[in-house]
Order: sequence, then structure tokens, then C-alpha cells
Amino acid sequence: MLRGLDARNPHELYFLRMQRAEEKMERLENRMKRRLRVCVATCNRADYSKLAPIMFGLKAQPELFELEVVVLGSHLIDDYGNTFRMIEQDEFDIGSKLHTIVRGEDEAAMVESVGLALVKLPDVLQRLAPDVLVVHGDRFDALALATAAALMNIRILHLEGGEVSGTIDDSIRHAISKLAHYHAVCTRSAESHLIAMCEDHSRILLAGCPSYDKLLSAHQRDDYTDIIKTWLGDDVKEQDYIVALQHPVTTDIKNSIKIYELMLDALISFKKRTLILFPNIDAGSKEMVRVMRKKGIEQHPNFRAVKHVPFDQFFQLVAHAGCMVGNSSCGVREAGAFGTPVINLGTRQTGRETGENVLHVRDADTQNKIYHALELQFGKRYPCSKIYGDGNAVPRILKFLQSIDLSEPLQKKFCFPAVRENISQDIDHILETQSALAVDLGGTNLRVAIISMKGKVMRKYTQPNPKTYEERIELILTMCKQAIADAVHLNCRILGVGVSTGGRVNPQEGIVLDSTKLIKEWSSVDLRAPVSRALHLPVWVDNDGNCAALAEKKFGHGSGVENFVTIITGTGIGGGIIQHGELIHGSTFCAAELGHIMVSLEGPECSCGSHGCIEAFSSGLALQREAKRLHDEDLLLLDGMSVNNKEQVNAVHLINAARLGNRKAEGVLHTAGTALGVGIVNILHTVNPSLVILSGVLAQHYVTPVQQVISQRALSSTRDIKVVTSDLEEPALLGAASMVLDYATRRTY
Repeated sequence: MLRGLDARNPHELYFLRMQRAEEKMERLENRMKRRLRVCVATCNRADYSKLAPIMFGLKAQPELFELEVVVLGSHLIDDYGNTFRMIEQDEFDIGSKLHTIVRGEDEAAMVESVGLALVKLPDVLQRLAPDVLVVHGDRFDALALATAAALMNIRILHLEGGEVSGTIDDSIRHAISKLAHYHAVCTRSAESHLIAMCEDHSRILLAGCPSYDKLLSAHQRDDYTDIIKTWLGDDVKEQDYIVALQHPVTTDIKNSIKIYELMLDALISFKKRTLILFPNIDAGSKEMVRVMRKKGIEQHPNFRAVKHVPFDQFFQLVAHAGCMVGNSSCGVREAGAFGTPVINLGTRQTGRETGENVLHVRDADTQNKIYHALELQFGKRYPCSKIYGDGNAVPRILKFLQSIDLSEPLQKKFCFPAVRENISQDIDHILETQSALAVDLGGTNLRVAIISMKGKVMRKYTQPNPKTYEERIELILTMCKQAIADAVHLNCRILGVGVSTGGRVNPQEGIVLDSTKLIKEWSSVDLRAPVSRALHLPVWVDNDGNCAALAEKKFGHGSGVENFVTIITGTGIGGGIIQHGELIHGSTFCAAELGHIMVSLEGPECSCGSHGCIEAFSSGLALQREAKRLHDEDLLLLDGMSVNNKEQVNAVHLINAARLGNRKAEGVLHTAGTALGVGIVNILHTVNPSLVILSGVLAQHYVTPVQQVISQRALSSTRDIKVVTSDLEEPALLGAASMVLDYATRRTY
């Protein structure tokens, strides 16, 4: 949350963090003073088995939660058992009953049911005004609930997201997850799937399945034999009966009806007492019921066909069955907790995690295949599995609900993974390389280059820098237009223009405020407007020292380094400072004028008019001045050295003389290196970087003396700072290009 404040000092950041922590605690205390209004919406008998334990938990803590219950879907249909009555029997007050099912049991009826629910839900949700809506699973009714709540700015807690089952349910489940603000999942894999779907990890709770809280403690009821007799007859014993529950697969209705018919034939042939439950209300269920009645299942002596069994009793029946067959999620989830053998038919639960108790018959295309599976599984017992829970899901979910901060923004934030740059060869890569036009205005030359995203100089152009403003602008535009024309043949797409120039620059406006003495007529110059207008491209402008720092940040030693300083050692001394990953410009755009740090009160005069600046000792012009002085005093040249009459004495002659053992020349370089080192010590004590990069033609001659001065004069806490020389051949051009490549591609803001 404090990312935007990184530039502030540590003391202020600490104060702000403490202040925000106190505010958060105050908000939490205020929220705790009022109850969290939680609406639980249940659509059918299956999701109520998962939601009921949570509802009991909410009801048991009236000082913390206010529970509202909404019932819709097949709960209210007589053919499916009018299962809303069991909710009333559990003594829950149903706030709203919504008849949302359009009968027909086909695809169109499912769509119409969703539409009907969307028409009725807004009034209910507006009246109840819940803080959080709890939605379960992957049913089309649940999708309508999540859609309505999301559009009405109601927070959604989704149960059992991230799972995979292999049918249209997957699409619905994942769609609900995208609408939901919070998630309570059953397994580690489901958690990983949601994270892969870019859901916020901090809003995902690995809780386990709520139904496990009850079944793990209650499946050994003393009266289970009475329950078996009630539903299957007095002569049926434990583990000597089958529970069958098959639902239609809405994406393959015809095949799922065929599998259902084959399952019934196999069960008839197997001749074991079977409790068979009617299918759910999905498209295709009506045809499945016809098949059941055509085969006389409801009158068959070995079958007991029922529309609904109370969950407490259903768990007992599954726990003590000789086998469970069909494609219900109960078979691959809850049955594993009892070690009950299960035969899963078809593709409806293909992707779910299962224990070793599940035998999959995915291509259930013959009666014999299903019959053989019954022979293999019936009567076996398997180790109990806790893949879907450990019996403590509800306490975790209630604690998770308490932690929801209603003052936080409602808008979801997705955690998208970092996008890797594509370096493979494809048609777009072949046809077009994203590139920048870089312009470097030096005291002597004006240079333009086409530079690719990888920092490769595709083509470079150099001309003498004109003396007047008009000629200079005209030459910049001419060279840039030539480069743009050449870029087409180089398969380069020019994203913008970056300009590096000496002097003080306002990068926000693209204006050179005032320049060095080497670049005449270059003060109060708006570079951005004329260049952008002529080339129809965005333009960025900055000081050459800052550009060198940006080049190191993107392409050099500074890549990935939060705090570092770049110092240019050339004709003058310049540089740039990167703090917390950002370039420092200062209030009047003259930060990092490193060449004008004073290291002596009585040193030589500097080009800025002061005395004793680093630049007066260590720049190329300073070394040229000293070389000329020694030459005039006949103290520069040694045997084997000569200076052409037409050649001007410069820093190169001084360096060569020192290399050959000229003590006077060595003394000048030592003084220059010491002055630079002292200046860098001042920088270390001011901004405390973790890295110093020396750039420019003199860098290699200064790195050793600078390190020596740091070891002798810096505070002990800064003596281990790393000092390196730049590997970049064109820091000014690369830095100018980096402004374009970063901002034009929206990599940074």
C-alpha cells in the first residue's frame, strides 16, 4: 500500500505505517461492534449439505453474525422432494423462497431458469442488503446468484472453487470464481488452480469441505442399522447393498442417458438390493427418469427409488454400503472419508481428486463393463481418505468471514503473472522489432541511433553539432527522418524519440532550461513540441548524466539494483542517481550535478564559475589544461613521445606520459583520481547507494584511485560499496532510448 511513498524518508514511512496500522485496527474494532450480515443462498439438496454446517456455525454466534437464508432452485419443486422443508426442520428462518426453475429439463429450460433467477434476485438482495453472499459450487442457479451479487456490489464468498470435474460444471464453477471476491477451497490443488487463474492468494482460504465437519464425527451413529432398514428393508445387512446416483452430463446428454440405461441393466443383473436416487434437475434428467420407469425400477423388488434422503441418513447409507455407483460428486468426495468402494461412470467427475476407493469406468459403453466393475468393488473396504477435509472447515470459514474488511475497495484485483518477453522467432518478430530513436547532443557532435528493445544499436548517424539553434533543430529533424526511413528496411518499428543533452532539463515539459557552455544557444529550448510535431512521435528529453544512469538501469550494471549512482567521466563530469528504482531530478531539475560537488575550497576554477569542483580536477578539459601547462613547461614529453605541430595537446598525451613514468603526469592523474574519490565519498554519505558505476572514456583510469580513497576516507558502513566501470559503449544514446522503450511500452509509469 505504501509503494507510492517509497521516495519519502524512512522515519516518515515508519510513522505512516504506524498510523495506517492504527487506522486499520480502529476500522476492525468498529466493524466488530456490528454484526456481519451474511446471506447464504442454497439451490438444491446437494449444496445444502455443504452450506448447512456453515449456517449452523453462523447461527451459533449471533453476537458476530446476522444470518439470512435464501432458498431457490429445485428445493421448491415437489418432484425433487420439496427439500426446503429440511431447512425449516433444521430451524433456519428462510428469508426468501424464489421459484426460479423453468420446467422442461433441457438446455433451453436451464437458460430460462438462470434468466428467471436474475429477474427475481435483485429485489431480494436489495431488501436483505447482505455484507457477504455465500455461494456454493458449480450449479447454474449459483451462477445466477453470483452474477446478481457481483453487479449489485455485494461481496461473494465462493465455496469449492478451483476444482475440476470435466463437464460444463467446470465452466460455471470457474465463472463463479471470477465473480467471487473470496474463496474457501477444499484441497491444495484447488487452491493452486485458483492462483493459476490469477485470483488473489490472500483471499483464498484452504478450509476443507464443510460437510466433512459433520460426517467425520457422525458416520458411526449407533442407529445406522435402523436407517438401513428404514430405506432398504429389514432383511438388508450392512455392506450388502448398493447406493446408486447418476446425473445427466449436459454437454453430452445422449451418451449420459445411454450410460444410465447400461447402469440400470447391470444393477438388475447384479441382484443386490439398491437404493437409487432420482437425478438432479439438469437438462436430460427427464429422459433419465423415463428410462428408469420404462425398466420398472420403481416396482422392482431389488430397488428402492427415492427423490430425497435427509443428509444425516444419506451419509449413513453411503458409509455402510457395499458399493456406491454413478457419477455424483458424493462418490468421489464424501464416500472416500468412509472407505466405501465407488464406481464412477462416465466423464462427469473425471478431473476430481479421488482416494483409492474410486474405480473409474470412463467409457461405460457396455453393461458387462459396469457389471465387472461391480464384481471388483462390491463388498471391499478401503482406507479412509481425508483429501477433501479434516473436520475443521467451518471454524476456519467463520474466522475468514470475520477477517473481511468491509472498508477495503470492493473492486477485485487479479494477480496476473509477469509476461515474459517473447524471444522466439515468429512472423511478428521477423517483420517488426520495437525500437527507439535516440538523439545525443554533445558539445562536438550530434548523434542519432535506432536502438532495439534489447539495447542493440541497429544503425547510427553522426554529424558535427551546428552552432545555432535553428541549424541544430533542422539537423535533428533531418537525421531523425532519415533514420525513420531506414527503420522500415531494418524491420524496426519506431515507438518514439529520446533526447539526451547537456545542461539542466525539465523532463516533464521536454524543455532544456539552460545548457553547458559547449552547446551555444541552447537555453529555454522546447525540444519536445517541434520534434513531436514534425515526426508524429512521442518525445522524451533528459540530461545526459541522467540518461547514462537510465542506460545502466535498463541495460547495464544497474539492472535490478534499487539504489545506485552513475558518474560520467568525459569532457565534463556528470551523472545520475537512482533511488528506489527511480531517477532523482530534484525540485529545480538540477539534482545529480555530480561534477559540481566541491572537494576543495582553493581548487582551480570550474566552468560553472566556482572553484574546487570535481569537474575542475577530473574532467577531460581539466586534464587537457594540465597537459598543456606541463607541455608549455617542457615537463610533459618523454623520450619516444612527440606532438604534431597541428595537434592540440590533450588528456590522452597526459595519460600516455603517466603510463611511461612521467612523475608530473602521474601526480596530475593522482590528484584528479583523489578529487573524484573524495566527491564520491560525499555521494556515499549523502544518498548511500549500493553501487557506483563509472562511465566514460576516463573511467578505467579512475576506478582504482576511487576505491583507494573510499577505503581510506569513507565511513566504515560505506567502505564495502562496489565500484565498477560501465560496459556500455553508448550510455547517452542507450539512456535516451530507454526512456522511449520503458514509457512507450507502458513497462513503467
